[in-house]
Amino acid sequence: MSTTTSPPFAAVDLGASSGRVVLGRIGPEGLETEEVHRFPNGPVRLPDGLHWNVLGLFQEIVTGLRLASGHRPVSVGVDSWAIDYGLLDAAGSLLGEPYHYRDQRTRDVARLVVEDVGAAALYRLNGLQFQQFNTLFQLAAARGSAPLRAANTLLLIPDLVNYWLTGKRGAEITNASTTGLLDALTLTWSLKLADVVGLDAGILPELRHPGERIGPLLPAVAEETGLPRAEVTAVASHDTASAVAAVPAETADFAYICTGTWSLAGLELPGPVLTDHARAANFTNEVGIDGSTRFLRNIMGLWLVQESLRTWRLPPSELPSLLDGAAGCEPFAAVIDANDPRFLTPGDIPERIRDHCRQTGQRPPETRAALVRCIIESLALAHRQAIRSAAEIAHRDVRVVHLVGGGARNELLCQLTADATGLPVIAGPVEATAVGNLLVQARAAGHVGELGEMRRLVAESHQLRRFEPRGDGARWDAVAARLG
Repeated sequence: MSTTTSPPFAAVDLGASSGRVVLGRIGPEGLETEEVHRFPNGPVRLPDGLHWNVLGLFQEIVTGLRLASGHRPVSVGVDSWAIDYGLLDAAGSLLGEPYHYRDQRTRDVARLVVEDVGAAALYRLNGLQFQQFNTLFQLAAARGSAPLRAANTLLLIPDLVNYWLTGKRGAEITNASTTGLLDALTLTWSLKLADVVGLDAGILPELRHPGERIGPLLPAVAEETGLPRAEVTAVASHDTASAVAAVPAETADFAYICTGTWSLAGLELPGPVLTDHARAANFTNEVGIDGSTRFLRNIMGLWLVQESLRTWRLPPSELPSLLDGAAGCEPFAAVIDANDPRFLTPGDIPERIRDHCRQTGQRPPETRAALVRCIIESLALAHRQAIRSAAEIAHRDVRVVHLVGGGARNELLCQLTADATGLPVIAGPVEATAVGNLLVQARAAGHVGELGEMRRLVAESHQLRRFEPRGDGARWDAVAARLG
């Protein structure tokens, strides 16, 4: 650990439901962080579908950096969710607000692309879990559209923010690996994959890697933020990649669950697994820190709870009391397939859950607390299935589960995940994505060493909670068999 205090770094961390600007520095006591600005994020429904308000997000980012300016951060790093993109014309102007991945325009197109190419052939090329909203399928849905015809550059969300900050175009590789356009073996843009959707591969920018210097802030941005000397550094710009970088693992025999709007459950591997078994189990291979592979499955996650609260018109502050009530509800009264496509789009999630229960011969939850219990147990079951399948496919022993992100606050989720997996769960840090973002910047500046040292620093700097399984594995086996 450093015996001196590093200069501060600023993490811009954009999640699917909120964004934040976090300051961090390395010192004798470890990694110190301070959130200086938090702001909401969510879809905007326009006549042509769901979009992101990226202009509003950029203004919030500028506000956050201005609030951080008194600390004089020397570097800024940007991470966000994956998949979604903006298009720039030759002059660098944005060609419309980016679509939101929950928009339904890709639903039928995705299946047609897979049928045309072949699921096995496509998986051998890009190694991605089938999800109807993957960038590849979004581009197939946009084929022939005016914005795509006029596009000079395609930028994923964090790359778009970096462009507005610096004027430099590029594609950070951890996020690029989620598009379906990156060759899983060579880790280069695939002309063959671009041709699948009729895309001019010339609009795909040069790839960057975590730790690379992007450049100084544009003069206008520097003036507005009050940061004339700050540089922008490429981080692991897919939020999950940053979160996994901040997993406080001591050994290699761990699984991780990055929780928030989504749950991303899997393993850190030295390379991709492109077998038919991995494809059939719907695992994705995405690039992680230092060229590792994030071998994981996307699970619908706490979106189910978030959208239920919205349907009930309850503020997030009501969640703790609902979780207290859920903890006292009858176990396994009803469970659902958390990845059922009916839960993907915004709407009345509670009613969709009740419909799912009726269709599977179960009694629907009658109270809000019982419905939350159903969601949390179903997520724990999905975590169990993903981790066990990943370990089997990759031939890895797993002895501990690290659960990071917003769900680390959720004691019921942590305990039920320990019970379901039969493994100890170490919960924390909550802000793992911002922490990973900051540590990559600190490493690029020479203030922290390699990945093992980064992870030790996280363990020493954060309060972690350990949840032991309560030995009721047979009940979980029975529930898993019931769900099929």
